[in-house]
Amino acid sequence: MNSSLKIGLISYRSNPHCGGQGVYIRHLSHALCDLGHDVEVIAGPPDPLLNNQLNNRLNNKTNNTVTLTMLKTLDLYNPEDLFRTPRLEELKDPINLIEWLDISLMGYPEPLTFGMRVKKHIKDTKKQYDIIHDNQCLSYGILSLAKRMPVTATIHHPMTVDRRLAVQSTKSFLKKVKALRWYSFISMQKRVAKKLPCIITVSENSKKDIAREFNIPESKFKTIPIGIDTDNFHPLDTVKKQPNRIIVTTSADTPLKGLYHLLFAIKGILKTRPVKLVVIGSPKKNGGIENLVKKLELGQHITFTGRIGHEQFVREYAKAGIAVVPSLYEGFGLPVGEAMACRIPVICTTGGALPEVAGDAAKLVPPANAKALEKAILELLDDPSQCEALAQKGYQRVLKEFTWEKTAIKTVEAYKEIINDYH
Repeated sequence: MNSSLKIGLISYRSNPHCGGQGVYIRHLSHALCDLGHDVEVIAGPPDPLLNNQLNNRLNNKTNNTVTLTMLKTLDLYNPEDLFRTPRLEELKDPINLIEWLDISLMGYPEPLTFGMRVKKHIKDTKKQYDIIHDNQCLSYGILSLAKRMPVTATIHHPMTVDRRLAVQSTKSFLKKVKALRWYSFISMQKRVAKKLPCIITVSENSKKDIAREFNIPESKFKTIPIGIDTDNFHPLDTVKKQPNRIIVTTSADTPLKGLYHLLFAIKGILKTRPVKLVVIGSPKKNGGIENLVKKLELGQHITFTGRIGHEQFVREYAKAGIAVVPSLYEGFGLPVGEAMACRIPVICTTGGALPEVAGDAAKLVPPANAKALEKAILELLDDPSQCEALAQKGYQRVLKEFTWEKTAIKTVEAYKEIINDYH
């Protein structure tokens, strides 16, 4: 087998600005390219922006660029035209019709229909790859490709956890039913994952949870931690730090991300000292987070940044005294690594794989525990020397343990084993 591989990376929705899956496909594709492999990303909207600003950071390691093939979809989740009504002409395509009907019934069909589009695209173009690497689409179309060529998939964490937390977080029967309908694609993902010869995941915790939730032997998994983008996330010594300033990188109303609990913690802290919480992103209009901010009267103490670029993102980290990651569960925990790369002391929960990323370089608290968050934040605010020690430990840990080059090398080793086993 030639040492240089032709790799097809499949990514049905890879927002380049947020979300672990989008970051994963973006940086893994370039890291594989740096190793001399021929990489094509087959993606759905939004455009993952693979070859613009990332090319500037490659320091001319290779002359290779990642090939990006965007497949046309209905793009019904485009925030600028959310859940639009497709034109009749569009619905003549059977895949488009399936997608629209499923969404109309409150489902989430993108993994299913994108897999169908990939299968059709590869059949029509007669493209050949040494291996297909699916990024948590886990659709029947991807499984069908496994009959013709080596296929693997990355599962970042089991979506069954998201579904369970979404159902538990609401008392409304209708909302519970909606959540179950939304996550109906999970049954397909379970069936597909069981039939793949090898699954890549990003942490030991995810491996154990996916194996249990999907009923797959742990022996079928390869754990390959992901890297941290230290070119975009790094210390800024020229920016003055504001000790009572706390940063959190999720504005999501999703219960999984735990922002609700942090807001209650901030309310408690304000009884004894002033603090400023900076939330990267924007809350859903009239959603749970926005309503809770009003209820707790936290408006003057919280700033939502909206969408910001990397340069401003790093400046926000540099100004902050503490970064908090209050997630109830993470398959890996990029926000912990990114804050550490910016040399900021971190408080995070023990939810999912967060302790694997944090090691002994962060202050750990139980998930879904506002009082524990409040206590940990107050302790660090009162102890600059502990803040400095954690910041330095975290920075060194990222540089040593979490590089994209390491991730790519281990991924290629996994590819070669899978290819050999297939043949």
